[in-house]
Amino acid sequence: MKKLLAFVFVLTFSCCLHAQAVDATVCDILQNPESFNGKIVRIKGTVAASFDRFAIEGPACGQHVNGIWLAYPEGTKGKAGPVALVELQPARNFAGTVDSAERAPVQLDKSKDFKQFDSLLAAPAKDDAMCLGCFKNKVSATLVGRLDGVAKAGVHRDSTAKIAGWSGFGNLSAYSARLVLQSVSDVTAQPIDYSKAVAATKGDTASDATPNAMDALTASHTAASAFGAGNPAGDQIERAAAAFGKPGDSNGVVIGFKTANEVPKLEGSKGAHDSPDGVLFNCAFNMDRLTGDALARAIVHSGTLIASLRNPLPGGENDGLFEMEYRAWATTSFSAVATRQKTLTINGGNILWNTTWPDADRTKLLDDALKTSLAGEGLAM
Repeated sequence: MKKLLAFVFVLTFSCCLHAQAVDATVCDILQNPESFNGKIVRIKGTVAASFDRFAIEGPACGQHVNGIWLAYPEGTKGKAGPVALVELQPARNFAGTVDSAERAPVQLDKSKDFKQFDSLLAAPAKDDAMCLGCFKNKVSATLVGRLDGVAKAGVHRDSTAKIAGWSGFGNLSAYSARLVLQSVSDVTAQPIDYSKAVAATKGDTASDATPNAMDALTASHTAASAFGAGNPAGDQIERAAAAFGKPGDSNGVVIGFKTANEVPKLEGSKGAHDSPDGVLFNCAFNMDRLTGDALARAIVHSGTLIASLRNPLPGGENDGLFEMEYRAWATTSFSAVATRQKTLTINGGNILWNTTWPDADRTKLLDDALKTSLAGEGLAM
């Protein structure tokens, strides 16, 4: 009888929250995410998926991360989401405090609108060349869901720069707000223009072979050695590959193959295994989007992010998402150069590498492309 009453209470509570949805803009929420924590909100906005992002975009809200992470309730099995993702979890031996806040359950309305929304966001961009995290559309919609918010997202370090804790959501726990989707309506596709990138990469064809993680990791180590000993670019690639450890290592990096678009299972709980620093780095790779050499590029990108958090370079202890993503994409482009890849394009049609670029212009063209891409994803220094 008690279980039945509890079940009825949850249903009633959820219905009431849905009826009392608070209208808010992305900037309203990002200015004070904690004040919206636990509330059901209604947002009219634009949603985008890319390489390691799944977010409701915000305009220039004056934040380092101008967007709200989007998540489906556990068990949704939707198609849209990031191509790769690094999520932090306390290891069994984590010495810090674990945030185990209980949150009201969210039940997703899998309506015709939701199915359209999910399909539009999951549609890949058409490009014969390698285009990492390139999706055909952004989608504007009215979204209703539970808002989870924290005062400050990111990792917190002790006096030795070791990770002592973290807060936040999504990729690297870098987002201060997350919307767990309850319903969606007013769905409209916003096609992304890749015409310039397609024209510039004409004639380049990416491999469509089915890779595996071990081969991709080996390829990353090989790419590092291609530059020769002591080369800074090669050293950065090797640092990224080394973040995954050697076969059989228990270094806290866990690889899974899925679309990481749901609230993490057992969020906030400690993992079943120890880690050298008490932190588990759960890496998810969507193999439907990482055929051929693309998985090796994703390994380098994610490995660079892990290394930036676990063993920050001197002066990089307080780097934000912009700085870490900039370094990760630069290193990824170096791995493309090492393997003699003709071109490398990322979401939005920004070309990070093209063999036709004049030698004298390559650094500037890469820098311009990275800044344009990261600004387009709402990241600021």
